[in-house]
Amino acid sequence: MDMTGERRRRVWRRVVIVWALVVAVAGGLTLWMQDSTRPRGPYVWEQTNPEETPDLPPCPTPEHGGAVLCVYAESD
Repeated sequence: MDMTGERRRRVWRRVVIVWALVVAVAGGLTLWMQDSTRPRGPYVWEQTNPEETPDLPPCPTPEHGGAVLCVYAESD
């Protein structure tokens, strides 16, 4: 038996195991820290009146009959 080949396999096996553990721990920490930055509840639905139209600028209409998508964002 070749002792250096066996030893090399053992070293690679340990490297792969350590790498897998580091990836698993880092992924868990990422998920845990991501959840901790979100605001806590209670979460509620906001009731709106469908007949009430907000004061938004008109969406432009294309001259040649194309489609237009208007997106409005609110900034605080």
